[in-house]
Amino acid sequence: MRMLLTACAVVSLSIAAWAQALPSQADIRTVMRRVADWQVLNQPAVRHSPDNWTNGALYIGMLDWGELAEAVERDTAYTRWVEGIGNGTGWRPAPPRKGNASHADDFTVCQAWLRLYQRFGGKARMSPTRNRIDSILKNPPNVSLDAHVFASFQRWCWCDALYMAPQVYAQLWLITKDARYIEAMEKEWRAVTDYLYDKEEHLFYRDSRYFPDAPNKRFAHREANGAKVFWGRGNGWVIAGLANLLRILPEDYSNRAYYETLFKELAVRLVGLQCADGYWHASLLDPASYPSPETSATGFIVYGLAWGVNEGLLDRAAALPVIVKGWQALCQAVESNGKLGYVQPIGQDPRKVTREMTEVYGVGAFLQAGVQVHRLAAPVIK
Repeated sequence: MRMLLTACAVVSLSIAAWAQALPSQADIRTVMRRVADWQVLNQPAVRHSPDNWTNGALYIGMLDWGELAEAVERDTAYTRWVEGIGNGTGWRPAPPRKGNASHADDFTVCQAWLRLYQRFGGKARMSPTRNRIDSILKNPPNVSLDAHVFASFQRWCWCDALYMAPQVYAQLWLITKDARYIEAMEKEWRAVTDYLYDKEEHLFYRDSRYFPDAPNKRFAHREANGAKVFWGRGNGWVIAGLANLLRILPEDYSNRAYYETLFKELAVRLVGLQCADGYWHASLLDPASYPSPETSATGFIVYGLAWGVNEGLLDRAAALPVIVKGWQALCQAVESNGKLGYVQPIGQDPRKVTREMTEVYGVGAFLQAGVQVHRLAAPVIK
């Protein structure tokens, strides 16, 4: 018994030490504001259209930060910034791609539009999204999930899609109580998870082109060290997408346990894959081949882990040191002017990253992570 009490005391001291390593909430807000302000000032130079999926991830992070800034500092500027962009786009999803009106990326921005509808109302904020998805439900795509066939991208056949579209279907269901939306989301989520989730590794392949036995040799099937190819940001998209989905689903939702179990399995695996420098690199199982930091994967993973601890889904003792180290690493990639570096460009597999590289979705990941780390750093009330 004495040994057990001693072990528990060591664990308690360890948690306390890591909690102390967290910066103050004021310091967290300072760096978040710096990153958010740099992005707002430099957004006119962004080459993506306002309704592009890349910006969708940014808007989600900006709304999370905007709610915090408003609650603590009475600053509504960031929420109003996203509101202005939504109004300028007519609250529409991205335009349909040729022959593909159901591409998951097209709906990423709609998560922000529907969050603003839930807060402020206004049918115009919801109708374009609902109308587009209604048209999909009338004639759902019936194609293979094999990404070697281009038509498969009418469905959620790549793991990034689990951040992009499922939450919109869940939001529409929550708003309208129309079961068609949640039923469609459930069907597609489970289909792609059954297809891309490696149940031995507890990681997601980006798509079927990266299966170890995939026929197309244009895509890497093994890393240089012989490991399977599991992309850092791809799995970051999934854990962040799961967190975003679970934030929408009610606590008493009948199938919530399925998503919580998947979230916890993936989170525990990712906890063990953090590199010594605090980052998750572009390749999860061969980080030595991609030794540079990568902040989009790291941001999304820190967000997911911190949210999981805050919601009681993950073990605080196991996850907190990893979260603290990850947040410190993210902050080291922020320049004095607020620019976030080391963001892997748009892609689908591990690639080289440099400090000069930045992208809007990396900023969105950073802001989502920061809000949850801010929650973790709340003063202990005795």
